[in-house]
Amino acid sequence: MDYLLDGFIQALGLILAGDEETFSSVWATLYSSGMAMAVILVLGLPLGFLLGHSRFPGRGAVRTVVDTLLSLPTVVVGLLVYALLTRRGPLGDTELLFTIPGVAIGLSILGLPIVVALTATAVEGLDRRLRHTLLTLGASPGQVLLTTLWEARFSLALAAVAAFGRVATEVGVAMMVGGNIKWHTRTITTAIALETNKGQFALGMALGVILLSIALAVNLAVAGLKRMAKE
Repeated sequence: MDYLLDGFIQALGLILAGDEETFSSVWATLYSSGMAMAVILVLGLPLGFLLGHSRFPGRGAVRTVVDTLLSLPTVVVGLLVYALLTRRGPLGDTELLFTIPGVAIGLSILGLPIVVALTATAVEGLDRRLRHTLLTLGASPGQVLLTTLWEARFSLALAAVAAFGRVATEVGVAMMVGGNIKWHTRTITTAIALETNKGQFALGMALGVILLSIALAVNLAVAGLKRMAKE
C-alpha cells in the first residue's frame, strides 16, 4: 500500500512541477488525437448520416462491415499503416512514418468506424417524419444533413467521446507507427508502458492521472453542453 501511496505522491509532484518529459507525452497525445478527431468527425458524420438516412443496394453489407470494424485490432491497423508509410510502401515518399501526423492517420482509421456506426444508429432512431417534413419545406440536401445531425446532436456527442476514448488510449498504432520516440512521438500510453517496465512507477502513474483527467474533462464538457441545451 505504501508503494502505491508513495508513487501517487511522486506523480503529483511531477505534475505540479510541470515535468518536461511528462508533458511532452501529453502534448504528443493531444496533438495526434486532435488531428485524428478532426478527420474522424469531418468524414464520419456525413458518412454515418448517409448510412443511416439513405436506402441503397448493399446497405446491409456496408453496415455489417462498419460494425465489424468497431472491433478492429489496433496492432493490425498499426501494421497496415506502417506498411503503407515505410520507405518501401506506396506512401513512403510522404515521410510520415515515425511522425505525429503518421500516428494520426492510424488513429483516424481506428476511430472512424465508431463515429460512422453510432451516427447511423442515431439517425435511424430519429422520427421518420423529419425527412419528409424537411423535404416538404423545400430543404436542400445540405440542409437536410445539417438539420438531421443537429437533431441527433446528443448522440453524436457521445459518439465523439467514444471515438476520442479509443484514439487517446491506443497503444499499438502509437508504438508501431510513431516509434515511441522520446520528446517526439512518445504518447501517454506508450510512455506508461515503457516507464513502468523500466521501474519508473511515479512517471507512469503521473501520466495515468493526466490521462484520466483528460477523459473526465471531456465527459464533463459533454454533460455541460447537454445541460445548456435543455435549459
